[in-house]
Amino acid sequence: MKQLALTLSLLLTVGSAPMVFAQSTGEIDALLATAARESGQPSYSPRTAVKFKTSDNVFLKSALAIDFTPRNATVTLPLYRGLAPNGASVYYIITEASDYATAQTLGINYAPKLRHITAMAGGQAVTLDNGLMKFRGVIDFAPIRQIVGGSPNPFPPLVAKPGAIADAEWSSAIVLPSGIILNAQVIANASGTHDRLKALDLIKRTVTLSLLDGMQDGKPLYYHLVTDVSAEVPAVLENGVYAPRLANILSFGQSRPSDRSALLGFSPTLNGPLEPGRGAEQGFASSIANNGIDPVNVFPIEPDNNNRSQDNNYSPLWDAHVNQWTAAAIQANKVRRINSFADLIALVQAGDVESAVINPPGPGNAFVAGLRPTKVVINCPVIAHPTVSQNAPVPL
Repeated sequence: MKQLALTLSLLLTVGSAPMVFAQSTGEIDALLATAARESGQPSYSPRTAVKFKTSDNVFLKSALAIDFTPRNATVTLPLYRGLAPNGASVYYIITEASDYATAQTLGINYAPKLRHITAMAGGQAVTLDNGLMKFRGVIDFAPIRQIVGGSPNPFPPLVAKPGAIADAEWSSAIVLPSGIILNAQVIANASGTHDRLKALDLIKRTVTLSLLDGMQDGKPLYYHLVTDVSAEVPAVLENGVYAPRLANILSFGQSRPSDRSALLGFSPTLNGPLEPGRGAEQGFASSIANNGIDPVNVFPIEPDNNNRSQDNNYSPLWDAHVNQWTAAAIQANKVRRINSFADLIALVQAGDVESAVINPPGPGNAFVAGLRPTKVVINCPVIAHPTVSQNAPVPL
């Protein structure tokens, strides 16, 4: 989609004079009113929302369409126009909010852990200009993503160059003037488009993006969208924007609801089964060896958008605790797909799985089977987890 850059540059416009809304209701009302006026489409509401089947288990209520096909899943979302630091137009999506009422109004995921983010520690403070969000940071979508696997083992890769690189000011953790935190990702600007983009309509203001599969509670098709990542190699593997400012978000290795952390632990696999099959392959090495198929990471929970209590622990900012199969487990031919946190805990306790060699020294995280944090933030909002059999066939 890099070829869209020229078309975009012809469509981008300059914003008008700034007007800051101090109250959160005014901020969101202004964003929605401007988006509706510019697109000619009604803003999200429960009445106008797409009616998905209950078995689709869609969390992001503002989603306009979802293709649930394994390995080819996509989501279509509303697209908002914002302003770059120089006043040129950029286009972005919103997937989470730290405030319950804001999340309900926008039809997005409620992520109360985001309240721990500040502009000084990993966030990006924005202003509002007549209902247009004005960003401080910039993303360069012009680079071409490159990855070349190592030999004899695919990981670590010999070459890993992200397809999009953010500057030091960019963070998808957006701090509104009211203090509410949004998870918002620029998808298109004059330099090009996000590598996960499949279709873009700047008139109707919609965007279609590819989804990744994962495992949660023993079930596949845990569909999530990677937007940006704090480190280069995982940004390449996950087709996300390399956004180093995310690494300043606190705190790694702290995943309980009572912890003052915006992050939530999860566990990618380094050296899982390589060969693609019916629900077998998993891990970074497998993704590299098989032309970028999903790593199929293991996640602990689903979003709980109706839970306003303090034990709501969902966050789209995933604190990677990369695991690896031990040499003894590999020799004993025990390597398989890890399908849940309970499964991961049992494998660690049995001595078959351990913290990956890429994880820096430090204490383990009891929430993630005692594994050490990798010190990498992967921003991947959860979109849906359709109800399927644990043994549902996956296309080869």
